Order: sequence, then structure tokens, then C-alpha cells
Amino acid sequence: MANLRGIFIILPAAAMVAICLFSDPLVALAEKDEDMLFIKYHIHITNDTPDDMPFRAPNVYLHCKSKNKDVGNRKIAWHEDYHWDTKINYFRTTLFFCYVWWKSKERYFEAFKATRDEERCRYYHNSCLWSVREDGIYFSNNNATWRNVYPW
Repeated sequence: MANLRGIFIILPAAAMVAICLFSDPLVALAEKDEDMLFIKYHIHITNDTPDDMPFRAPNVYLHCKSKNKDVGNRKIAWHEDYHWDTKINYFRTTLFFCYVWWKSKERYFEAFKATRDEERCRYYHNSCLWSVREDGIYFSNNNATWRNVYPW
């Protein structure tokens, strides 16, 4: 009878040791993937068109949407920032695209694409920063270095 009591004490302890030894890397990996799904990303689009017009710079107009969410038509005044938040879906297919027009120029662009932006936009407060300028649409993930990704 004493031997059975020892087995009932040793087996649960051995199971706990095995769980601690072998599951930590798997748990850490699962937590990392799970964390990526719960991060809220901030997409910002700013009107940085030139201010050399007689009265003021013309507004930038845009319409952004995804498969499941339409953020609607927006009119963005000079130096105004329009933004919204999103999370990445389980399959990492989250995509927001925008149609932008300014004066006689117009363009479609991908404002957020999960497979492209889940890492690069985490650098600066989980933000994807876009700037509409005279020669195109610029991207930055640090608010210091800008690249013309979508020329007009």
C-alpha cells in the first residue's frame, strides 16, 4: 500500500517536470503567433501636398476599405492626418487598399497588407505612415525616413 502512495505522488510530479521541460518552446512560439493577432496596427495618411496655391492647397480625397470594412470616403485638408486601426486576421490576409485623388492625379495603393506590414510597421508604435505628396504616395515606418512607394 505504501508503494502505491509513492506512485501517486511521483507521477504527478514527473508529469509537471516533463511539461515544464518540453513545452516552453512550443508555448513561446504559440504565444508569439497569438500576440501578432492581437496587436492593433495604426494606419495614418497625411496630406503633405505643396502649399503654393493662391489660397490654400487643394484637399486630398481618398476612399479606403478592406474585404470586411469600408472606412468610407474622406476629404483630407492640408497637413491633416486621417487614421484608423486594424488587427491581423488568423490567416494573415488582412488588406486595406485606398483610392486617392488630388487635383488631376489619382492612384490605388495598399495602405496595409498583413504579410508585408506586420513586422515593418511594428517599428514605430505599430504604425504604418503614409504621406500624399506632389509626386506620389510616400511610406515611413519611423516618421523620419520617407520613400516614394507609389508615384503618380
